[in-house]
Amino acid sequence: MYTLQTSADFDSAHFLKGYEGKCSNIHGHRWLVEVTVASEDVEEEGQIRGMIVDFKTLKEDLRKLADELDHSLVIERDSLMRKTKEALDEEGFRIVELPFRPTAENLAEYFFDKMEELEYQVMLVKVYETPNNCAGYSR
Repeated sequence: MYTLQTSADFDSAHFLKGYEGKCSNIHGHRWLVEVTVASEDVEEEGQIRGMIVDFKTLKEDLRKLADELDHSLVIERDSLMRKTKEALDEEGFRIVELPFRPTAENLAEYFFDKMEELEYQVMLVKVYETPNNCAGYSR
């Protein structure tokens, strides 16, 4: 089994509605996403002969996904009162609404699914909230 791993980071804020503790308040992270892709074989012909995928392409695809969340407030859909959301929108804040609670675990699954949609054979995704704390997702 051949594997490749790359990473991308992004800065965003989030909060966990219904959580009892500090994470119920809006706070930010420099998130780090590590993606490991795998293949039983390497390409036998052409530009990427001897590779499972070009690192350049893998890095660019992950970077695009990370950039979609960069410098935003990442929230679970319907976790803010309508008035609050309207006020933030009016102020011009960039809000990314997701259909799940924005935990490291759920973000790991999110990036896993997004990379699979790009036709990568994803083995593992890790999302770090801090340099010492990460969540992983694999199937």
